[in-house]
Amino acid sequence: MSKVTVVGAGNVGATCADVLAYREIAEEIVLVDIKEGVAEGKALDIWQKAPINQYDPRTVGSTNDYSKTANSDVVVITSGLPRKPGMTRDDLIETNAGIVKSVTENVIKYSPNAIIIVVSNPLDVMTYQAHLSSKLPRTKVMGMAGILDTARYRAFLASELNVSAKEIQAILMGGHGDTMVPLPRYTTVAGIPVTELIEKEKLDAIIERTKFGGGELVKLMGTSAWYAPGSAAAQMVEAILKNQRRVFPVCIKLDGEYGIDDCYLGVPVILGKNGIEKVIELDLNEEEKALLETSRGHVKEVMTVLDNLSK
Repeated sequence: MSKVTVVGAGNVGATCADVLAYREIAEEIVLVDIKEGVAEGKALDIWQKAPINQYDPRTVGSTNDYSKTANSDVVVITSGLPRKPGMTRDDLIETNAGIVKSVTENVIKYSPNAIIIVVSNPLDVMTYQAHLSSKLPRTKVMGMAGILDTARYRAFLASELNVSAKEIQAILMGGHGDTMVPLPRYTTVAGIPVTELIEKEKLDAIIERTKFGGGELVKLMGTSAWYAPGSAAAQMVEAILKNQRRVFPVCIKLDGEYGIDDCYLGVPVILGKNGIEKVIELDLNEEEKALLETSRGHVKEVMTVLDNLSK
């Protein structure tokens, strides 16, 4: 019996649980939240639409009772606070690192063999925190950002080209944020290089829009996105539980790949039943290597903030 726990029953976590149930990705889905009754209520709401949408997975909610998460195959961590007015980046890192540390220790207590997917922000450094706290192999602790960023990139391209978003395949690398590294050279439309279908100025504009895709939504709604991030996390869960061996850009600790050590960055991987089955090393050109190095420097700087906080 497959079981998935989603920690954090806010918009992203609840969306992830809903997609997992609706697509029948796991047989049991547990939602956990610190706020009394929220996880229970959202889990009940998802279960009550099962007769309407015709699915079988059971959704269960829990207010901080991690015993209900026991023997989970995969745990998705969405917990954390958004950055508030007057809060520095370091304040945000300290606050959310404390939350992710506590959550990770609790889920590992009851599910020592679980694969962990981190969605909490700042994404790359929170993946670092979860890896430290879980003491699991790097292949079993990963961050969700690349699938979301790639989806935005593909959606923008589909709109510009007026084609189905299904036809567009792409890879992005690097950190989650404005130093991410979209790779037009590896972007295709039904196998056709995108550079043959769109002029450079428009493609560059789409890449820039992708880098600030999250900020665009915050500006429009006053809060961060949830449908796409929640769905992206669910897609990762599906690849793992169904051993699909899909190729996705995923945040992982690099141990020499791309000439980078001890840094958490998004790179293409094969995702299957054991978590990250393989890191794929692309043959980057000099420009792409330079962009990846810039991204690495940014992420490493934020990792250093976390290291200093724990001293």
